[in-house]
Formats: sequence, C-alpha cells, structure tokens
Amino acid sequence: MKKFLLVAFLLMPALLMAKTQKLESFEQLMDALKEGKTVKAVFYYKDCQLISDNEIEDKSVDAVGGMNFETWEFFAKGSIRNLEAFVVSSTSKLIANPLGDGYVYNYVKIKVKENGKVKITANYVDSVSHEETMSENFFTEINKGEVGAAHFFAVE
Repeated sequence: MKKFLLVAFLLMPALLMAKTQKLESFEQLMDALKEGKTVKAVFYYKDCQLISDNEIEDKSVDAVGGMNFETWEFFAKGSIRNLEAFVVSSTSKLIANPLGDGYVYNYVKIKVKENGKVKITANYVDSVSHEETMSENFFTEINKGEVGAAHFFAVE
C-alpha cells in the first residue's frame, strides 16, 4: 500500500502537467502527428452524413465513438495521383456485438483531407465466421466550434 501511494504521489505532477490541445485544422492535426504527440479522435455520428449499404440515410445513428491515431500515413498532394493531401489511420478491436449476440471485430478507418473533410468507415466483422455484418460510412469535417462532428485532440 505504501508503494502504491508513493508511485501515485510521484506520478501526480506528470498527470497534472499533461496538456490537451484541441486541433481545429488539418495543419494542426499534421503538426501534432509529425511532432509525435498522441492524437485522439472523437466522432459524434448523429451529426454526420451516413451512407449505409451504398444508400444515403435520412438520419444518422445517435452514437459517439473514438480512436487513437496509433498508426497513420500521410500522402502529399499528387504522391499517389491524389488531388489533395490526406492522412489515414485505422484500428480494429474485438467488442461485444451491439447488434446481436457474441462478439465482432469493430474496424474503424478514418481519412482526413487537407480541406478538412473527414470520412469515417465503420465495419463489423463476425469474430467466428469473419463475415462482414455491417458497413457504414460517415462524412463530416474537422470540428471548429459549432461545425464538424470529428473532434481531434493532441495530448502531450
């Protein structure tokens, strides 16, 4: 118990000094990533345009999701015949199936373009059969106050 209290006491200044910075542009996002900062993303899906099964939906799901940019790649304009620069990241986690029984792999990928547009793709893959059970694409932009449903934060 004494060791735990000592470690907690010693870590307290580091925790108190950790700074979170809201990123409100593609340039700020790229600067944070290139500086090696931890970047976290939070998505408010109900404020996004939803395309599910190749059809534009009238209403998006009232859900919130998030991910860390652990692995990412930046592509400069024209580097792969792309018209504008962009950064991509993805993650996959095993979760309890919110649509049924058992477990699914929740695969999320994000593409952020230099104009601030954001595409979030969410797929559920059955953990046993490996069949895709859901595929949705959400479109929004980087949050700048009242506009945009993709929020980005850099943690130092």
